[in-house]
Amino acid sequence: MVIDPKLAQLKRIRGQIDGVIKMYEEERACIDICRQIIAVRSSLGRTARDMLTGEAGKCSRESRTDDLDVVLKELFKYE
Repeated sequence: MVIDPKLAQLKRIRGQIDGVIKMYEEERACIDICRQIIAVRSSLGRTARDMLTGEAGKCSRESRTDDLDVVLKELFKYE
């Protein structure tokens, strides 16, 4: 069975979020929790960038220029 890499990324992020919740419940140090939150945000940004890059390529190959413009505008928000 082939696992979709984007789905694998999202599941890993879900695991990170579960870890942050557990840290909070265990009353871990605020700085440690915040570091993990920052790591999750970074992972989410990377995942969004990867997904948009893939979609831009697909739009380009299929000559969907209007869609490509929208995707590229969104992609540049993550640069």
